[in-house]
Amino acid sequence: MENKVLGLHHITAIAGDAQRNYDFYTQTLGLRLVKKTVNFDDPQTYHFYFGDRIGTPGTLITFFPWPRVRQGIPGAGMATEIGYSVPEGSLEFWKDRFERLQVWHDGLETHLGERSLPFQDPDGLGLRLIEAADSDTRTAWETAEIKQEHAMKGFHTVTLTLNNIKATARILEEVFGYELLEKEENMYRYRTHAVEQAAFVDLLESPGAPRGLNAGGTNHHVAFRVKDEKVLMAFREKILARGLYITEKINRDYFYSLYFREPGGVLFEIATDNPGFMVDEEVDQLGSTLQLPSQYEGIRAEIEEALPTLHIN
Repeated sequence: MENKVLGLHHITAIAGDAQRNYDFYTQTLGLRLVKKTVNFDDPQTYHFYFGDRIGTPGTLITFFPWPRVRQGIPGAGMATEIGYSVPEGSLEFWKDRFERLQVWHDGLETHLGERSLPFQDPDGLGLRLIEAADSDTRTAWETAEIKQEHAMKGFHTVTLTLNNIKATARILEEVFGYELLEKEENMYRYRTHAVEQAAFVDLLESPGAPRGLNAGGTNHHVAFRVKDEKVLMAFREKILARGLYITEKINRDYFYSLYFREPGGVLFEIATDNPGFMVDEEVDQLGSTLQLPSQYEGIRAEIEEALPTLHIN
């Protein structure tokens, strides 16, 4: 596993109302709020992390909820759909649940050889539940209404929409170690064999697609997983060697990361497994209190007053 990308780490998106975002991902979808913190660059904005019991990389979707954000437009140069793995035979449960809770969804379909159910969150973010062809052995977070036989286990894939996939595919293949697995019309599926789950990236080639508008209901960036800081910095050298700009190492408290924009326009992050989400909360208390980066602790009162009130269930 040394010096390899270990699939997806997290995906970060933009939401509107914070309470609505929290309610949908914890109550409707049954994920755990693993961490409640703030945007490092805008401390009056929450940063929510939703995932499994401990926030395992490959299960984490994160949000910046801006109450008055304009509506975004998915398009070329963006991640346009997030695919979650669910147990075989569970899609009927989810379809019934979405109908009862008035969640926008499409019909059941077969997509790249796998049964799936496309749907949207309240901000219009594109998601898909997928009965993965390969057995997913991950243990999901359970709620009173959503048990293991139906629960979302974590990422299966992410779809990037591109005018031309060639340059992006080269990054996936030559830098990250992915390989082309299959093609269905203008959709190309890539996978890494370094991990079993959260291992796929789908490239949708759409030459005439307009560029997307990154705002509410769209994805901000896609983060890929590496073991530790040593591997992280080795990838930094690989990206620099290809003539692309990449940031210095950034401490995000729960992981270390680098950011670069791949040639197709999608913002990529590379993030470490270490140190994880238990550095400031015990496992049973994850997500229960507001955690602040150290530089903001001195103005905690002002930040708490400015943030929207959030009712945790």
